[in-house]
Amino acid sequence: MRLLIGLEEYPLDPLRALLPGWEVFQSSPAGFAEMADGMDVVTPIAAKVDANLLSRATFGFVQQFGVGLETVDVDAATAAGVWVARLPGDVTGNADAVAEQAILLTLALSRQLDEARQALRERKWAQPAGRSLSGGTVAIIGLGAIGLAVAKRLAPWGTRLVAVRARPELGGPPEIDRVVGADRLTEVLAEADVVISALMFGEHNRNFFDAGAFAAMKPGALFVNVARGGLVDEAALVAALDSGHIAGAGLDVLAVEPADPGNPLVNHPKVIATPHVGGVTQQVLFNSMIALTDNIKRYAAGEPLLWTVNEPSQVAQRRPQG
Repeated sequence: MRLLIGLEEYPLDPLRALLPGWEVFQSSPAGFAEMADGMDVVTPIAAKVDANLLSRATFGFVQQFGVGLETVDVDAATAAGVWVARLPGDVTGNADAVAEQAILLTLALSRQLDEARQALRERKWAQPAGRSLSGGTVAIIGLGAIGLAVAKRLAPWGTRLVAVRARPELGGPPEIDRVVGADRLTEVLAEADVVISALMFGEHNRNFFDAGAFAAMKPGALFVNVARGGLVDEAALVAALDSGHIAGAGLDVLAVEPADPGNPLVNHPKVIATPHVGGVTQQVLFNSMIALTDNIKRYAAGEPLLWTVNEPSQVAQRRPQG
């Protein structure tokens, strides 16, 4: 049995220990398609699994390392008889880790961490005057596992929490004051001191935060994105920052990753950006590796799979080759 990981930096020795008898390979995202033929299972990470690859390769299972499937053509996989599964954030601890990153960025922006460190180097004292989260309003956009984990962590800070979710009838936990649908997004943006993006990304909501959304935000508000870079019209965000309408942005994700050093947001004086490390903790990596290999073993044994997002027909399903 053969497994391909779409990341050159991925540690293979632990995987090989967890999958005895398997051949485990790795590639860059760019070289992924070339190596995928002849594999039984692929874990693309950031590599593309498109209809062309699915039509010519032999693998029968795409097990993603994490939640995001924006690089996988799930419909084409289903038609080709290929299972697709993700690793839910509440299984691996990813949601908790990303929520911690959201809090980190929110606090760093609110308390002007970069400016405070610079002031210290310049022998300035008791400045700058940052903002307290206590008494402010935070809008959480997207109330899945990450959004709920953010709310749980922010509630003890004395913040008022409001949220937007695709299905507002599901409501939210008691610490959230109000939950509404996307049709009332501008209303929520207008009252928030901090807006945290925790949406699941898809082509249906690309550039969800566009010029109109940033214009609807309260003047001087802060914007934090720990979801996916494709949710943000980056030119619109730069314009909102340059105009002063948005006071600062905390970004763990960008539209193109790895980010171009020339991207205006990377070195913008009002931006604190990190290289998509929200879910990159030792605990999450360990839990993800265990969950990933357990599901791969299920596939190899012909057992029911966990966390699948599709169901190929019995006739079309590709079987393990080993």
